[in-house]
Parts: sequence; C-alpha cells; structure tokens
Amino acid sequence: MDLDELLRSGPIWRGRGGHPASATLATGLDELDQALPGGGWPLGALIEIMLERHGLGELKLLMPALARLSREAAHHSQQRWIVWVAPPFVPYAPALASYGLELNRQLWVHPQRSSIDGNSEVLWAMEQALRSGSSAAVLAWVERTDNTVLRRLQLAAEEGSSLAVLFRPPAAVQEASPAALRLMLCSGDTGTDVEILKCRGGYATAVRNVLMPSLS
Repeated sequence: MDLDELLRSGPIWRGRGGHPASATLATGLDELDQALPGGGWPLGALIEIMLERHGLGELKLLMPALARLSREAAHHSQQRWIVWVAPPFVPYAPALASYGLELNRQLWVHPQRSSIDGNSEVLWAMEQALRSGSSAAVLAWVERTDNTVLRRLQLAAEEGSSLAVLFRPPAAVQEASPAALRLMLCSGDTGTDVEILKCRGGYATAVRNVLMPSLS
C-alpha cells in the first residue's frame, strides 16, 4: 500500500487538513461549523461542554442538530430516541417543538440519586443509552467524573454512532479527557462565547458572541 492509499483509507490523523475521523452533523451556526473539522458536531464521539453557568445557550447551541436527528429518529425503522439524562431543569416542550424537535421521540431519564455518588447513576444511564443503538443523541449533566468513565463513554458513543454530549462544570477544564471535542461556554460582550478547548483533527480557538440570549 503506497502513502496515498494509506491516507485515503481513513485511519491516519492528518491534522486540520485531513479528513475527519468520524461523521459530522452541522451545528447550524456558520462560524462554529467553520471552526470544527468536518464542519460540525462529531458523531460517534464524546463531546464535553463546560458551562460557566446554566442558561448560557447550551441547549440553543444544540437545537439545529437535535431537530435534524429528531426528525430522522421519527422516520427511522427502529424509531430512535433523543435521550436527556438528569437535566438540571425540565425542558420546556413547546420551546423544543418550536425548534423542530419531534416531542414523541424525546426520552427523559431521571436516575435515582440516593447512592453515595449520584453522578455514577447518571453516567451509567448515559453509557447504557449510547450502547443500546436506539439513541440518536444522548445528553447528560454531571458534577464530576473520572477519566476511566469518560473512556467508557467515548467507546459507547463509537459503538452507538450517536451524538453524545456531556455537560460539566467549569472546573472540569483542568482535567484531562479522552473526549473528541471539548468546549467552554462563557458570557461574551453581547452573547455567548464558545471556546474550543480540544478538537480532534483541529485546533483550539474561540468563536465570539456566537449565541444571543438563549433557550435553557
């Protein structure tokens, strides 16, 4: 096999100029799509979004992609789901519908938090939803986790070929992670800044004021 054949075969990472390692889904935000390899969210890979605080537009950021996945899920032969694991607030159904989400393909999961570490129940539920093959997207919120669990989530996302998004507090920025994409959402001058902290096949950068006052 010569070099050209090897590069075309896909397993070689070639930096920003190469082909993305996985399929992508457009974010619906032109500036962000331009900053991400493949022009969108990586599918079959773990995405971490760190939040300065809730309500910065974390849901609005995902709405175009979730709407597309939701429509596809409704017509998929297996009727796939958009799974919400332990959201901090109850998502407002009319708002989701206004963004084009199929409400009958949304699944809310509220794990019991009576154990010593309630985060482990949330993470377990996310992993099972990803591995099931019945989830088009899985979103989960946790306060803390560790690298071993994150690696399991990354593998589960690859197995299920899903959009996998884990929301974490800002302190998580200091921790190492196997996630393919790590973002930090912060308040900007007139909206929300999206900082790309880690991006497989790309570079750290920032997209300023990409979101105006948000749905969350």
